[in-house]
Amino acid sequence: MIVLTGATGLVGRLLTAELAGRARIVTRTPPAEALPAEVFEGDPSRPETLTDALRGASTLFLHPRAVGDAAYELVALARDLGVRRVVALAAANVDDDLAAQPSRFRGDRNKEADDAAATSGLEWVSVRPSSFALNALTAWAGQIRAGDDVRYVHAGFEESPLHERDLVEVLVRALVDDDLLGRRIDLTGPESLSHAEMVARIGTALGRPLRFHEVPAEAAARGMIASGLPEPFVTAMMARYAAHLAKPQFPPNAEVEKILGRPALTFAEWAAEHAADFRPAG
Repeated sequence: MIVLTGATGLVGRLLTAELAGRARIVTRTPPAEALPAEVFEGDPSRPETLTDALRGASTLFLHPRAVGDAAYELVALARDLGVRRVVALAAANVDDDLAAQPSRFRGDRNKEADDAAATSGLEWVSVRPSSFALNALTAWAGQIRAGDDVRYVHAGFEESPLHERDLVEVLVRALVDDDLLGRRIDLTGPESLSHAEMVARIGTALGRPLRFHEVPAEAAARGMIASGLPEPFVTAMMARYAAHLAKPQFPPNAEVEKILGRPALTFAEWAAEHAADFRPAG
């Protein structure tokens, strides 16, 4: 049995569906809808509340936001209760200075999850994805629903957006198979794309000629903070963009294809699948 932390978030829900009948999910607030898994009420940042879920389980999935600063303590408890394997979700920038990791300021503890898995004394894997293609929804969906003009920073900044389905399929392999054990796996999408190119691909999926307008970083940062994003998060994200203007961050690698035996899904495929999320409601 596989214990999933972070099970009610996007990655956790997809994992639960893929692992139907083989998972126990841990959540602070059990969902009302039926799920294809055993549901345990508990708080992964308070490991003692997961004792019942871990007892008799073989594998633990560490979600870096769900477990927070308790990754080491939770792994130790799992080991004491007979869990044999731990799989961590981390991030491709996990080895960067902590202050330069934007998601850290939204609660992710990628470094701790990665280290807790690798030093656990158990079978372990740490999966370290590049930026999610889904980030495009947060960055641009509101503007695209409202019209054909997208205003954002650094039209030429490039990265390799990763489809969430590729990430989840690799995580399933790490959780149930043995061929990835003992590895830190950096995952990327199959192509490096600029902000402007990603917006253009969304436009193609929508059948609309979207226009990208570059906004000065300082003005964009003020707008993001005014909209409610934490200032340290915005500062770290803007610094990440600026640091990689001359060289793409996390150039594409072939890990998804090597592991899954098929090409990684493209951003254009992701945009086509999520086109409805960029259209006005109704």
